Amino acid sequence: MPPKRDPEAGCLIPEKGSWPVDPQEDQEISDSRYWIDGCFDFFHHGHTGVMLQSRRLGSELLVGLHSDADIAANKGPTVMNLEERAAAIDACRFSTKVVPHAPYVTSIPWISHYGCKYVTHGDDITSDAGGEDCYRFVKKAGRMKIVPRTPGISTTDLVGRMLMCSKEHHIGSLRATLEGNEGRGGEDERKKRGQEMITRFREYAAAPNGRDEWVAVYNFAPRHRPLERRMSQLKSSEDLTRARTHDHGRGSFEKMVPGLSPGLGQRVVYVDGGFDLFSSGHIAFLQQVAALEEEEGRARGWFEEAAKAMRIADSGVDYSPAYIVAGIHTDEVVNHYKGINYPIMNIYERGLCVVQCTYIHSVVFTAPHFPNKTYLSSLPCGTPDVVYHGPTNNMGSVEDPYADAKGLGIFQETAKHRFQEVNAENIVRRILDRRGDYEERQRKKGSKAAGEEAHRKREEMEREAEKEREKRAREVERQFGA
Repeated sequence: MPPKRDPEAGCLIPEKGSWPVDPQEDQEISDSRYWIDGCFDFFHHGHTGVMLQSRRLGSELLVGLHSDADIAANKGPTVMNLEERAAAIDACRFSTKVVPHAPYVTSIPWISHYGCKYVTHGDDITSDAGGEDCYRFVKKAGRMKIVPRTPGISTTDLVGRMLMCSKEHHIGSLRATLEGNEGRGGEDERKKRGQEMITRFREYAAAPNGRDEWVAVYNFAPRHRPLERRMSQLKSSEDLTRARTHDHGRGSFEKMVPGLSPGLGQRVVYVDGGFDLFSSGHIAFLQQVAALEEEEGRARGWFEEAAKAMRIADSGVDYSPAYIVAGIHTDEVVNHYKGINYPIMNIYERGLCVVQCTYIHSVVFTAPHFPNKTYLSSLPCGTPDVVYHGPTNNMGSVEDPYADAKGLGIFQETAKHRFQEVNAENIVRRILDRRGDYEERQRKKGSKAAGEEAHRKREEMEREAEKEREKRAREVERQFGA
């Protein structure tokens, strides 16, 4: 018997037992269960924005992901493969289920099988290889809901930054930008943009339902100029110790978004990083941290019924054994250690990606690269019980940023994971290795292509950045010994 096909969309309709994820039985269609689908290539806050708005419409949001082959046939090559894209969507607090291998042209039998009444999408047009609207059949059936597209960010924009080596997207001071005192345009334009950024922080920090308070967001204002700025201004003959005369962990924390505080018995966990091009590599690390804390919680009886009852009596709800705080480094700090035009996403964009992640409970912007004892002990949620970091090179730093955490006996290194090699440099390399394909994609989107000269420029900048890191390492060895 030939396989069933959707007579409109033309895609296969799986038999019972062959659907990509459970349930395998057809579900009763619910007005509060929504479907959204797409490529969702390397993750950015525009993807979060459309999922947040969609989740607010109902109680469940199923996210259909197109296969790599379908995307290549209709749009062009993906940067991230299906498994990597699925990891990113699964970690978004506003998604409730990921459905891989969803058809490129949205199919009513597919959404109906999973019990979704409506499909949502941004107010931009998505076309298939033939130039036709991918949502034409859903629209004809009256089962489409349109939400506003998040302005100022797209996969095309990010690819362009990589190919063109631009640093125009970098933010000098997040606080000044939010207040409208930094950035392009006139004063009114800057202030309006700053208010929109603050609003987005509040929205993305919401609970899984997209409405209630959840993630607490702070900005750290250091008392002294960042260490990296001082180091970058030193002459080679000057003593590096002069840059370390101040305690760079001293400063104040401004609460930008109220959220939940640590609950009764909940361990405070600190992680930090650049989180550039927030991807499966970052997510697998955070997932690993959450799993380690669950294991630790199980050992201390966290999941026993009596302990659960006590938490519910205290706060009205149950919660996880760990309260995970993520510190995010500034564009200046990331660029100091990585060079070229890193970070590809600025601190605002990177921060929104971290804020929306299901494993995160609090975010600290402008976090120092060296979380020393002073800084850790002054965190608004209290001194962490543990500081985690993966087996990476700490953005190329030649000194150990976690020396104080190790001295306090609270540092723990996580093991390698399946996406260990997926980071910003790896993603940029994927783009450069297939530059011709992505430049054609840029042209189709109406964006400026980089060309051979820009490609050579980036490779030269990469070599210069590596030389600078080696020079810095030699200077530190000269001052403090190997």
